[in-house]
Amino acid sequence: MGDVVSSHLDESRREIITARSREVMQEFSSTYEQQYAVALFNSVRFEIEGGGGPQSQLLHRKDPLAGRSIFSGSLFQYLEENQKWRNRFVSVPNSYAIRLYERKTAYDRGLHPKVTINCAGYKVLTSMEEYLELINTSLPGIKGKVGNQPFIKRVTQFPLILWHPYARHRYFCVMTEKEQKKWHAVLQDCVRHNNNGISEDLPVQTPAFTNAVRLYRQAKGHYGTWDMMCGQPPQILANLVMETLHSDLRDMIGPRLKGKMQQKQRNWMLISDAVYRQVLCHTNGRYKELVESCEVQRVPLDARLRTDMDQIVTSKEHVTNKIRALVSPKAEQLLQTSVQPYISSILDALMEPTSRGFSEVRDIFFKELVELSKNSLNGGGKEKLGDNMEKLSMLAFHPVKMQSCYDKVEELNLEGLQQRFDVHGPSVFVSRVQILMREQMDNSVYTFEQLFNQSLESQGQEDMCKTIQRCQDRVLKKYDYDSSTVRKKFFREALLQIIIPYMLKQLSPTCSPELPRFKELIFEDFSKFLLVENIYEEVVLQSVSKDIMMAVKEAAVQRRHNLYRDSIILSNSDPNLQLLGETPSVEWSTKFGGNEVDGSVDVAEVKEGGSSRRRKQVVSMIQLDGVPLPYESCLEVPGVELIPEEDAEMTEGKDGGKDNEDLDPCDNPKSPDSVNEIRGLINPMLEMVLPASERNQEEDSLKRTGMEIRTGTVISEDGLEEDITHLTTKVETVSRKSVRDKSSPQAILQELKGMRKHEADKPEEMVFESTSEETEVRPDASEQTAEVSTAESDGESSPKSPLVTDSSLGSDSGFQSLTSKGMDEVDPLPLNESLDKEEKITSPVKVVLV
Repeated sequence: MGDVVSSHLDESRREIITARSREVMQEFSSTYEQQYAVALFNSVRFEIEGGGGPQSQLLHRKDPLAGRSIFSGSLFQYLEENQKWRNRFVSVPNSYAIRLYERKTAYDRGLHPKVTINCAGYKVLTSMEEYLELINTSLPGIKGKVGNQPFIKRVTQFPLILWHPYARHRYFCVMTEKEQKKWHAVLQDCVRHNNNGISEDLPVQTPAFTNAVRLYRQAKGHYGTWDMMCGQPPQILANLVMETLHSDLRDMIGPRLKGKMQQKQRNWMLISDAVYRQVLCHTNGRYKELVESCEVQRVPLDARLRTDMDQIVTSKEHVTNKIRALVSPKAEQLLQTSVQPYISSILDALMEPTSRGFSEVRDIFFKELVELSKNSLNGGGKEKLGDNMEKLSMLAFHPVKMQSCYDKVEELNLEGLQQRFDVHGPSVFVSRVQILMREQMDNSVYTFEQLFNQSLESQGQEDMCKTIQRCQDRVLKKYDYDSSTVRKKFFREALLQIIIPYMLKQLSPTCSPELPRFKELIFEDFSKFLLVENIYEEVVLQSVSKDIMMAVKEAAVQRRHNLYRDSIILSNSDPNLQLLGETPSVEWSTKFGGNEVDGSVDVAEVKEGGSSRRRKQVVSMIQLDGVPLPYESCLEVPGVELIPEEDAEMTEGKDGGKDNEDLDPCDNPKSPDSVNEIRGLINPMLEMVLPASERNQEEDSLKRTGMEIRTGTVISEDGLEEDITHLTTKVETVSRKSVRDKSSPQAILQELKGMRKHEADKPEEMVFESTSEETEVRPDASEQTAEVSTAESDGESSPKSPLVTDSSLGSDSGFQSLTSKGMDEVDPLPLNESLDKEEKITSPVKVVLV
């Protein structure tokens, strides 16, 4: 892989990339410095003069995800380095970055992840067909035929692919359709959050950056929306560089790529990722320097603004009137002929799916409160109430529960308007609406929490249902008003975002040459704060704002849109509620002593800075319904060279008529897969069945067969270690006999497979016994259990109690043991006591095999 990148990206081409990045950043930096002073002027003026829209009725939570993580689970990842699939533990923290660990024990120990993925700019795909359509357009003149296979072979029918136009693609697979839907919702939420990465809490830097990017692209002839305006500023700047650099390098390197069609596509994506990382490194450093230099000048600029604010505002109004006299007649004519006839159709296209999405948010919030009322009627005490409120508090950040709301907005379609108004697609507007929906849901939940907590403190827990009903009615009324206000604001901004670039593009040939002469009207002392280009755009915006406002008002009158009229203002209607917003969020699990580990909130032990703390998880761990993971990390797929370029069949001579994906390792005695599978099956069993005194003697024999001994332990339901004193099992007999007799690995594997099939067919349980106290654990639906018979005890039969083994016992070659629901995995520990000594057996346990 490295040879491909280095051979095509030699020193000369890397110099070209650096030079292009430097050129773009120099032009952008000059624009950003100008816009920074303008944004500072607007911010100080707003602070002095005041203003703003209607006051929000719902409370806003400052840091809703403090001490939380979003999701964690396991899936298969395709590693391009060795072209194999590996099982990985995935954690999604509250930063919405995807962290991949080799196994869960590495996460529990607080180790650094193997891979961290920032999802800004990515697209989540769930089918290979959709992915093939995208990669077939990556190189001009190199397209695959219908039905061609990509350069990877999926191991299941449920893929999840993260696609990026420039960066490295990520390939995952899961076992069931239910998993795929859940993971798709989680990954989509990560993309959605990271695409909205520019913080609105920076009143100067954010508008300065967005205006600089827009003006830079307009200077290059690119008007309209830009779907790569996503992520943090350095990522957006890297996308800005790649917008032109990517196509130039593709035309330069594409014809020189060698190999089959899939190999060319794969090599080009590796080269593109290397170029993108080099550009991102340059933009990241240059942007930090740019922001620091502007912040140094902020204090003297701010002082000058506050001293001369009246004179600056007067000068701006004078220049604005002069520019309006030039622009208004042309803008009015363009507005009447090419814009006004389409405003209503654009608004309808935006309103229908948006209103359905916000209505779905209201319905889901209402249903959750109904469930809360039902649970309070059915009893359950304070602990149950605390658990239910914990679930409710994170409703807005639960991707699976919110998915139906997001799906409503995905129906937004601007077809027919995109080409006329230079709109790349609806993705920019869809993402914005989904973020607003999540904010409104969280505001509603937080307001209900504060009202409900206040009622409980003043009235107690009598008539819980009536208390919930009263709080619910108050919150829903406020949600209806706020959601209407938010939607109308979004409609106005979306219409401006669609129409203004179109008008600027049409007016540019006649108006732009006239603008330089207006610079003479601005005093030199004020020239940093008043730019003719910004004033010109404000004049164009004012010319169309009246029509947009009228269109939104007319739509608000129509009942089908469910919008409040602007004449209905609820300012300061509930001053007591605003006082509640200053109080901290309620910790329901602490208040009522509820159990933090339940069906929707998992708890992970996270080590940070040498100390461990409990972090609650928003989405519950995915549980496989009756489908075990067959291997931990030894799933292999054929290399690129074994995948046919066309639809040709595999030759009989290579694999005996079978696809490589379906080959059984036992069918090939020399296949390394058979040894790996045997290791995965035998090693964890030998950890339990071999006494410590015999381990050294067995080690030499095991090494001759390519296997090794690992130590481990068995964990009970409460997380305590169990000392195993005597085990006599069929597995022990098979493994020991096979090893001591130095039988072939294939014979061991066949015997184990036959034994496991035989055990699975038996209706009664077979257990082995230990000295642990009796426990009762229900096995998870996703675990496949193989129960092993024990030696006879003193004639007394004890009740059967399954025990979950530590997942870390499995080696990297294919054994995995899934813990039961809500139980944390622990690190493997050596057995300290000898197993030769026989003790009385008091309770049976179960070995969980996957």
